[in-house]
Amino acid sequence: MNPTLLEKAESLPLQPGVYLFKDEGGRPIYVGKAKSLRHRVRSYFQGSRLLDEKGERMLEAAHDLEWILVDNEKEAMALENNLIKQLKPRYNVLLRDDKTYPYIKFTVGERFPRVYVTRRMKPDGSLYFGPYLPANLAYRVVDLIHRCFQIPSCYVDLTRFHPRPCLQYYIKRCLGPCVQGLTTPEQYTDRVAQVRLLLEGRVGDLVRSLHQRMTQASEEQRFEEAARLRDQIRVVEEVRERQKMAALSGQDADIFGFHQEGSLVAVNLFHLRSGRVVDRREFFWEDLEDFSAPEFFSSLLKQLYLDQQHLPREIHIPVDFEDRSTLEEMLSEKCGAPVRIFAPQAGSKRSMMELVAKNARHSFDRRFRVLKPAVHEMLESLAEALDLPKPPRRIEAFDVSHIQGSDIVASMVVWEDGSMKKSDYRKFIVKSVPQNDDFASMREVVGRRYRRLIEEKKKFPDLILIDGGIGQLHAAAEALDALQVINQPLASIAKKEEILYALGKEDEPVILEHHSPALHLIQQIRDEAHRFAVSFHRTRRSAREIATELVKIPGIGERTARKLLSHFGSLEAIRKLSTEELGQVVTATQAITIHEYLAQDETSQC
Repeated sequence: MNPTLLEKAESLPLQPGVYLFKDEGGRPIYVGKAKSLRHRVRSYFQGSRLLDEKGERMLEAAHDLEWILVDNEKEAMALENNLIKQLKPRYNVLLRDDKTYPYIKFTVGERFPRVYVTRRMKPDGSLYFGPYLPANLAYRVVDLIHRCFQIPSCYVDLTRFHPRPCLQYYIKRCLGPCVQGLTTPEQYTDRVAQVRLLLEGRVGDLVRSLHQRMTQASEEQRFEEAARLRDQIRVVEEVRERQKMAALSGQDADIFGFHQEGSLVAVNLFHLRSGRVVDRREFFWEDLEDFSAPEFFSSLLKQLYLDQQHLPREIHIPVDFEDRSTLEEMLSEKCGAPVRIFAPQAGSKRSMMELVAKNARHSFDRRFRVLKPAVHEMLESLAEALDLPKPPRRIEAFDVSHIQGSDIVASMVVWEDGSMKKSDYRKFIVKSVPQNDDFASMREVVGRRYRRLIEEKKKFPDLILIDGGIGQLHAAAEALDALQVINQPLASIAKKEEILYALGKEDEPVILEHHSPALHLIQQIRDEAHRFAVSFHRTRRSAREIATELVKIPGIGERTARKLLSHFGSLEAIRKLSTEELGQVVTATQAITIHEYLAQDETSQC
């Protein structure tokens, strides 16, 4: 134990605040809050208070102690929550999946703003609206924005113009800002202003504006535009009615259940609104050693609710914890109405919690045991991780294989509707790359594949997966760009780190948990692409080496060698043939020469 820490603990003030234990490198390893900093921190150095190994390990790793004074315990709780999320200390319970609720992201800082459903809020200058509950409400609102206002959700580079738009423009779900002349900045800005009114909840202002413009368009005999505005008004008013219905009073509670074995923990959260379950979320932890349920739920609830805009009236948890009343008070002030946190011991609330716990056990088994998750669950998880427009039904994956730049080949494997579709696999011999250049090889292969699909007017896959990092991803993107293909979902997986990169969001790499079904699916497809590429490369290299051996025979050229290999399959098979059998493919003179050479070669090897 570091004696300096004890000295600092003894000198702490008797006031509320937040304390930070730091390691030798100055990195925070634990953040806590206290009514009295001195009493709380000093308790770590009293043997009777060290109840678990986790605290002992934390003190062994700690080399420094800092603290921040605040006015009261509620401020300490809020600051503790912010610091844990910001610093991610390794001895705190961390909310691994901070994508609990969907938001609508409105990129107002872009030249042509777009809307996305996202579960990650970032300080990037965009406007975030939500959270939306149930989760599919956010997707319905964004779909409405596509249909009625034609503001897209794509990741196309809109800082420059492209030769042609994607499918979304032709089905009238996008104004086409990616192509010069399809829309004007004024028209796009007008639609953006309407979308902002809708997302900000100023539906009345939006409806009045649309009514005025519809009347004007009708008076000026612009009847097609008037009809479009009429349809917009109808849909916007429908959304307003749905929002009113969702706001009706009723039983409004969030219910937690969990299952824990060793350092593995699964939590289920059921959202009860107006007396019925409208949504469910799952959370998983893999490294919670010395698990303490009260400490766990205290930290989890703070990280979940202190930053939320909309709160339930009741929160039901399996165990009580020390600062529950303080958190209740903070949440009530934030909500403007009483928010109660219960740990039910009997009755219907306890029964409901036991049901949620059973679901948590099932989630635990699916994630951490051998039970295979449903395909649709894996695909929904993958679509959520990569922000895909829909769960992918067909995935095409590419890998390049060579040895020091020789015999460069590539493979494409296909996953479709839950399994590998071997009939659609493709092999590529890289033709335009004379030396070891994985990026150029990937660019050639992807370009050849999708140029052919365009020529044959076939459908593109829901996701293109590249084996490699950002360099290979960008090489594939350049190939698609050269074909004037835009808005095509494209991602790569780095070999060692198992990090996913989605095109257009390379600065937000996706790191899936080790037990994630979505990661297992991606690994399965990637490994199959690698296996297929390596197998093809070995076949090519072996054929070249055998052909070289046959060419050594006097009177036998490369063309005759390839003919022999194609007909008989291998050099060993050719060795066993008689001159009559060889004469089926070559002349009688060549057959005698080959037979005598191989027989002599075999004798010399004995």
